[in-house]
Amino acid sequence: MPRRAGKLVIGGQSIAPGERRTVEIPVAPTYTRDNLSISAQVVRGRSPGPVLFVCAAIHGDEINGVEIIRRLLKDPHLERLRGTLIAIPIVNVYGFINHTRYLPDGRDLNRSFPGSTRGSLTGRIAHTFLQELVTHCTHGIDLHTGARHRSNFPQIRANLEDPAVLAMTEAFGAPIAIDAKIRDGSLRQAAGDMNVPVLLFESCEALRFDETHIRAGLRGILNVMRHLGMLRRSRARHRSPIISRSTHWLRAPESGILRVLVPLGAEVQAGQTIGLIADPMGTGEVDVVSDSHGIVIGRTNLPLVYEGDAMFHIAQIGSKANWEMDEFHEDWGPDTDEVDPEDISSAPIAD
Repeated sequence: MPRRAGKLVIGGQSIAPGERRTVEIPVAPTYTRDNLSISAQVVRGRSPGPVLFVCAAIHGDEINGVEIIRRLLKDPHLERLRGTLIAIPIVNVYGFINHTRYLPDGRDLNRSFPGSTRGSLTGRIAHTFLQELVTHCTHGIDLHTGARHRSNFPQIRANLEDPAVLAMTEAFGAPIAIDAKIRDGSLRQAAGDMNVPVLLFESCEALRFDETHIRAGLRGILNVMRHLGMLRRSRARHRSPIISRSTHWLRAPESGILRVLVPLGAEVQAGQTIGLIADPMGTGEVDVVSDSHGIVIGRTNLPLVYEGDAMFHIAQIGSKANWEMDEFHEDWGPDTDEVDPEDISSAPIAD
């Protein structure tokens, strides 16, 4: 297990073991000359250990992860931290302020890594983020949501051929994991090139909070920290994720008004009618039929569709997969009292 100890300097500030400090990393000001910065809270344990970054809002309107990180930073378990947590709740501050996915130059930050000091605004932000933050880390978790009017069921997207990434994925405890290829220009690619394994956690919809998904994300991060030896290990067990190696979008066969017949996270069968598209007068109706066996991991929330619009994102699974969507909601629903796994464990952390 890689360990980092001693001096840590981020944004020109030195953070010693046992310290907790918020660091402001300057980025380009607005054109009205208002200063902006990426805020990171650095929490260092007294004992050396892995350095984990957790970030959200690389896409500025994907805010569910911001709340996950806020709760993470308030979690009392951090008082017994080994190693270092670097939490960056808002990476794309420009998009966050303007409720938009992109930066002011219209580029996607998660397609612009590793960036450069002489490139576009987005490329410069990408370069700053890598050099000021990721370069200090041994592991990472990147929090995302669906786009506007689209919700994602809680899921991990990761390169599951990497043993370190697979182990983190299994530890996280999300209900489903997608074996997702690395995309050019993504944070996962750039961090991987620096030998920093990264998980991407998807849940919820842009500009929305979902209590169930927030709880699942927070507990998943804590699970990974336990796996890495940053927190006390737990005797509590969590289910291994269902693994999917292929996903696709089911698109509208016609334009009209969509009526959805299955919830997010539902298991569907090939040939099953999962939606209906009708004209406004109700004189015509077309079935939306699933073309494969799988789980609905993403879905449009907008009932108005044009022919060809993406409606249902289906992750294909094996016929013997043991999928229990109801158990996930029972574990993490807003009316569920959380049981802290550490409260039932006295197992020490192995040195």
